[in-house]
Amino acid sequence: MRAAFVSEFGSPPVFGDYPEPQADEGEMVVNVLAAPLSPIVKTLAAGKHYTSAGSAGFVPGIDGVGTDADGRRVYFLFPKSPFGSMAEKSLVSSDTVVPVPEGVTDERAAAVVTAGISSWVALTLRASFQRGETVLINGATGSAGGLAVQIAAYLGADKIIVTGRSKAKLALLPESVEKIPLDEFADEELRRVFSGKVDVVLDYLWGEPASRVIAAATAGRGSRLGESRLRYIQLGSIAGETIPISAHSLRSSGLEILGSGIGSVSIRELVAAAGQLLAAIPAAGFDTPVTTLPLSAVAEAWDDESDNRRIVLRP
Repeated sequence: MRAAFVSEFGSPPVFGDYPEPQADEGEMVVNVLAAPLSPIVKTLAAGKHYTSAGSAGFVPGIDGVGTDADGRRVYFLFPKSPFGSMAEKSLVSSDTVVPVPEGVTDERAAAVVTAGISSWVALTLRASFQRGETVLINGATGSAGGLAVQIAAYLGADKIIVTGRSKAKLALLPESVEKIPLDEFADEELRRVFSGKVDVVLDYLWGEPASRVIAAATAGRGSRLGESRLRYIQLGSIAGETIPISAHSLRSSGLEILGSGIGSVSIRELVAAAGQLLAAIPAAGFDTPVTTLPLSAVAEAWDDESDNRRIVLRP
């Protein structure tokens, strides 16, 4: 079969011939229709993700849309190594597939799930989000952040606040969303919004922007009546892997820092969340900009650094 495969960690995948998978008991071969290229896929292919293991020679891609042996469209996650989703066929456990709703295109399903599952899981599972709460999304100008805005609204957020470095990209978000550019005035604006009630922070950035958000959220705390809970969900680290944080900021506030990803969430929970997110697309209208390319253009796609749309490869 034709596939993209990683011949050397840190290098773009090579397009060529690759052995076809064979299913054992409890497994199924999926005919791939659409494979999204997400940041985690690139990190895994570079051997730099915390779940990276093994050696080069594998097909990248952790999810996608395909058809099963009966021709039914399914969304599949976490293919069996070394068979990723960026190939004509992939190998998955039979319990890691969910149906794709009628009327939702392959590309839309692939783009929405790969970009939106992080915020869906963070809100529904890790934060136990309740209707009427306020959400702040730190780093909302990318595809994942834009879908986080849509998902928070769908789940009933009373108020949505977003941050981002690009004022132009922030301006593209809905007018109902409060926008805070991460410029020299951001600290004052962050302190202002945290002087009110913020219930959940979804953080796609970490690094210096997270330090600014946490400092604003915990400044002047320590009420003898107790402080309100603030569930801070860590989702990405494109601005840095570590931050300094003072001990008293944790002791004096209601700040609770939680991670959301493979490990803090089980594979079974992630698969179930993908099914829930897909099922909600027709009614919720979730969508994100998509660029579709043939799988043979994987090297070109790999070098694309755009973060406000999703690239989907079609075998």
